[in-house]
Amino acid sequence: MTSLLVKNVRIMDGDPADILIRDGTIAEIAPGLDAPGVPVEDGAGLIALPGLVDAHTHLDKSLLGWPWYKNDVGGASLMAMIENERDMKQRLGLDPHVQSMRHALKTASFGATLIRSHVDIDTQGGLRALEGVMRTAEVLADVVEIETVAFPQSGLTIRDGTVELMDQALAMGADLVGGLDPCGVDHDPKGHLDIIFDLAERHGKGIDIHLHESGELGLFSMAMILDRAQALDMKGMVTISHAFCLGMQDYPRVEAMLERLAALDVAIMTTAPASSPAPLVRQLDAHGIRIGAGNDGIQDTWGPYGNGDMLERAKFVGLRNNLRMDAEVKRALDICSGGGAAAMGKPRRELAVGAPGDLVLVAGEAVVQAVVTHAPRRLVVKGGHVTARDGQTLVQAL
Repeated sequence: MTSLLVKNVRIMDGDPADILIRDGTIAEIAPGLDAPGVPVEDGAGLIALPGLVDAHTHLDKSLLGWPWYKNDVGGASLMAMIENERDMKQRLGLDPHVQSMRHALKTASFGATLIRSHVDIDTQGGLRALEGVMRTAEVLADVVEIETVAFPQSGLTIRDGTVELMDQALAMGADLVGGLDPCGVDHDPKGHLDIIFDLAERHGKGIDIHLHESGELGLFSMAMILDRAQALDMKGMVTISHAFCLGMQDYPRVEAMLERLAALDVAIMTTAPASSPAPLVRQLDAHGIRIGAGNDGIQDTWGPYGNGDMLERAKFVGLRNNLRMDAEVKRALDICSGGGAAAMGKPRRELAVGAPGDLVLVAGEAVVQAVVTHAPRRLVVKGGHVTARDGQTLVQAL
């Protein structure tokens, strides 16, 4: 962390001002600031946004830097895609450190200063993926903060030895316990959830569980998750990613579940998917539920889409939720920035005194225009340290 004075920027859609960052924290925002001895960047009248946040991605999966991958299993079952990915990782000899560096730097070039990555832990790859992503997190500490989730992508109870690997992953420093579709993958919701909550309790860590299960099945699994969170007094320590079941049209059932989520301060992470049911921002906001968003996997064996840009993801959040007014689109942006950080239990990324010194300068007339046009990123700053200029990180990918 360092100190920096960014001159002549527009704070969101406000009047021109300067932003002084000292020791990694925003110390002052006002016109005409002067700070002798502090490096200066001329914002040239650009719009200043808070640092962006990718709160749900998979840094170990991307095929960035490789020849284009021909996908022959995209429409197959979930387990077929999981098995194909596990096989292709080994067949291609992917280096998790190299791939996660490429992915993380791509995301950082678009203005992200905070990432939560789920990292595969399974009996075929062992702890190799986590070791690679943790190495990337260490190397890029001044560029982007990376939080890791030990993720049993291939299942827990159906693959002997995975529980022991998850235990080792948490002991070696994974930040959270992951899980996946307790009914749909392991076919053992009680066993699956007993394991991940036991791991969380023993290691003193939170949980972020993928829940693709839709409709009644998803609500059943979600209720079991909340039962355990309540019994173990884990209020504020559980995140549910995707949560497709909250997009079902049985509104009284969904409302009852939202009340439980709010009472236990469970965060929801979404990708604003185009082809699946999804939790609705207005409903979640009405209950005060923390919401984050992420790019999920980008250009990997699961699908060809994604580029790491959280400003584009904010547009997808707006489109998926029919957010049209300027204030609504700004809410979509917040979900991909300060709100995403808060959903992760991290300090909000916001342009305010006392907030982390993370910001992005973008071209354009207005914030909403910047979101819908994916405006060029001219400068990215993390903790007072310039990390990217004109869409290129100062640190190069491997």
